[in-house]
Amino acid sequence: MKLERRHAWLLVGVAVWNFVTYATFTRNLWNAHSSGEDRPTGYWVAHTVLIVVNVIIGVVLGRLGLKALRKPR
Repeated sequence: MKLERRHAWLLVGVAVWNFVTYATFTRNLWNAHSSGEDRPTGYWVAHTVLIVVNVIIGVVLGRLGLKALRKPR
């Protein structure tokens, strides 16, 4: 499969979107935990796993997009 520049920009855009949205989600989750919000442990674990997985997805997509952008035409 050949990645064109527009595909590369899409991958980079999705990666940036993942980082921005999950940074906000992490901040909100941290604030909720710090304020003593009463939730079961599974809630905190599940949301932490979601954050980690989506950051990894963002890194993978970002690296693929940047690699495709750096490739000579």
